[in-house]
Amino acid sequence: MTDPTARPQTGGTQGYLRIATEEAFATPEMIELYRQQLALPDCDPGVRSLVGFYFTHESPRARFVRERLLDIDALRIADMDARGIDMQVIGLTSPGPNMLPADQATALAEIANDRLGEACAKHPDRFIGLAACAPQDPEAAAREIERSVGRYGFRGVIINSHIQGEYLDHPRFRPVLATIERLGIPLYLHPQTPPRAMIGPLLEAGLDGAIFGFGVETGFHALRLITSGTLDRFPGLRVVIGHMGEALPFWMARLDFMHNAQVTSQRYEMLKPIAKKPSDYLRENFYITNSGMAWEPVIRFTQQVLGTDRVLYAMDYPYQCPVEEVAMLDRMDMSDADKRRFFQTNAQAVFGLEITGR
Repeated sequence: MTDPTARPQTGGTQGYLRIATEEAFATPEMIELYRQQLALPDCDPGVRSLVGFYFTHESPRARFVRERLLDIDALRIADMDARGIDMQVIGLTSPGPNMLPADQATALAEIANDRLGEACAKHPDRFIGLAACAPQDPEAAAREIERSVGRYGFRGVIINSHIQGEYLDHPRFRPVLATIERLGIPLYLHPQTPPRAMIGPLLEAGLDGAIFGFGVETGFHALRLITSGTLDRFPGLRVVIGHMGEALPFWMARLDFMHNAQVTSQRYEMLKPIAKKPSDYLRENFYITNSGMAWEPVIRFTQQVLGTDRVLYAMDYPYQCPVEEVAMLDRMDMSDADKRRFFQTNAQAVFGLEITGR
């Protein structure tokens, strides 16, 4: 009988590989650019909330996270081995280029993609890359997605939610979404700080970050893609969201009812009919990871309402990465087939991974 307290091992001895699908990195250039923003008297309060701690503080937690964000080599692999993680799907941490002027943002995306591409080439059996881009300049962002996917074989695109207060359902971002859809790769819609227009009440209560604000903002963004008709325009777009779907799976019945009621009553002029129910898009266009939510009841609920082929494992390294979470999820009361889907084969399908003999 397997010792339930033993350290998780890599290599699939438990019947599956563990592919962690929302794992973060940063570049020194990105940290420096946001440190410059933090020094400005009119710095966006969301930027200060999001990176002021991790990019500038010298507390043990801030140093732990910052050191690991900057490492996409030996330290990261040692941490993966210690936690039993076989592969990481890695994307540029929030806010990425999204809160910078367009020229700086575009340059940052290119640098980050080159650095990550080199790391993936060095460790092809451990790292899978997601392309960064700067949607502030949609045409340049589309070109950078093409370049980095073609050059480095990245398996998706990461966009850290809103772009200076704008959302991807805005028509000006269509070139970005069209490129992602045409390439057949997924969009990872990753959280970032709420924008200026949203953050105030969250900030005053200390609820602006990962405790609540990130999920509110990113779930809102994902829902906008649905209710705006963006996914009718781009029906082949596949979107991955973390943290058990930023609460949307738990709202599906109410979303369907109230969307229909408000559209048919014409209460809101901007809320137009869409081709399907909101829950249909969640089941057909979205994939959900459990990043930061190592909690069996919500994992199994989301599998039940969306399907076992729609829920993927993620750790949320290095922000949340205790070893015991992996061991606990290994012990979930779940069939061997569903557990293998959760940890391995769903990630293979979504990100197009070929793992020989697995």
